[in-house]
Amino acid sequence: MANIKRICLWSGPRNISTTLMYAFAQRQDTKVFDEPLYAYYLSNTSAIAYHPGTQDILNSLEHDGKKVIAKMMSNQEKPVLFFKNMTHHLLDLNRDFMKEVYNVILTRDPVEMLPSFDKVIQNPSIEDVGYANHTELLNYFETHQIQPIVLDSKRVLLNPKKVLTELCEFIGIPFNDNMLHWEAGPRVEDGTWAKFWYANIHKSTGFLEYKPKTEPFPKHLKPLLNECLPHYNKLLKYAIG
Repeated sequence: MANIKRICLWSGPRNISTTLMYAFAQRQDTKVFDEPLYAYYLSNTSAIAYHPGTQDILNSLEHDGKKVIAKMMSNQEKPVLFFKNMTHHLLDLNRDFMKEVYNVILTRDPVEMLPSFDKVIQNPSIEDVGYANHTELLNYFETHQIQPIVLDSKRVLLNPKKVLTELCEFIGIPFNDNMLHWEAGPRVEDGTWAKFWYANIHKSTGFLEYKPKTEPFPKHLKPLLNECLPHYNKLLKYAIG
């Protein structure tokens, strides 16, 4: 199958990345993949000690990151392949493959993201949440003349059709209205970790309405927030929508 379009979403956790995966899964021309580098990340970091469901993840996915990338780049199942990835799962993998894919960076205001993440993994560090990895990746793209597209979760939720249309134009595929709606419940592509993280997406039938956080920001997360904000503010300058 010639001219396959491979999309690599580079997200932080709790950034509506699964919602975007579900949106692309509605396309007849697309196959989606849920965090194929997760086991590689766990088997090479201390996160293996505190991420929920680690043994199931290790049992279900390839541990060798090089093999994962090779499989991503050789897959020809559909004309469009959508790989949902966490940016911090890359670790020290060779990034030459990024010149051959459509790179999408997805970020979210850490004021909203950090309290959500802390409910599953308490007292996270900046290594857990991906903001520094995002700006490092952005610098890599600039150095190697790779053109990414940057999405901000809030802007996506405020106008999903507008942002998805622009994203599809970047990829070179037509926008499809089916991307805005899906049936409630899990998908077969969900990772084994879905039971810990995907409760809201499984209740949804489309992009949820954006609602700002109303509860006070947790005091214990403020030092981490101060670390994350400069990275987020840099990304926001590039965000479409």
